[in-house]
Formats: sequence, C-alpha cells, structure tokens
Amino acid sequence: PGRPDPDDSDPAVDCDADVAEMGYGEALAELETILAELEDDTLDVDLLAERVARAAALIAHCRGRIDGARMEVERIVAGFDDADPA
Repeated sequence: PGRPDPDDSDPAVDCDADVAEMGYGEALAELETILAELEDDTLDVDLLAERVARAAALIAHCRGRIDGARMEVERIVAGFDDADPA
C-alpha cells in the first residue's frame, strides 16, 4: 500500500524524461509543430494546456542546450587565449 502504482505515473515526469533525451534540432522541430497547432484555431481546447506544457518543457530544454554550447565555446576560446605566446 505504501508504494506508488506504476500505472499512476505523472505524465509531466514522462514528458520531461522524453524531452531530456532529445537533441536540440528535434526539440526545435517539435516546438515549431506545436506553434503551428496553437496558431491554428482548430486545436481542441482540451489539448491546449497539454501542448503548452510540452512547449514549455521543450523551450527549457533548448535553452539548456544553448547555454551548454555557449559555455563550451567560451571554454574553447579561453584555451586559445591561454595558448597565445604573446
């Protein structure tokens, strides 16, 4: 009785795990698809919150990937500065 039922998994947690596995390009493509759905007035209102939540997770993931790439580029460029014999 104290253990959670595996069938009662939180879809938000599943969504986050799924997004974490994505590459930047894949996440961006899905974001573009969601944006097109949101701009189309035929999106079922019952799915609206779900799609917006998915988009938020994708945006956070993309921002994290961009930040990680920026830090890596800065590290590499700093290595150039350290190697400069001036």
